[in-house]
Amino acid sequence: MAVLGQGLVLMIAGMGIVYVFLSLLILVTKFSMKGIGKFDSVFPQEAPKRKPAGAAGDDADIALAIAVALG
Repeated sequence: MAVLGQGLVLMIAGMGIVYVFLSLLILVTKFSMKGIGKFDSVFPQEAPKRKPAGAAGDDADIALAIAVALG
């Protein structure tokens, strides 16, 4: 029974360490997001460019994919 008790203590200690580490990781991530947000005005990012909804290249790509699949 002593070995079972030691295993239980080891399991609880290990799970506690993992819980503390993950909690710390979440806190650090939240604080770093707030800190990085302050520098967004210094290094602004451009909005991603969108492709038009009905681009002609899409039809050619689909036709090529069908041809490859069938051939």
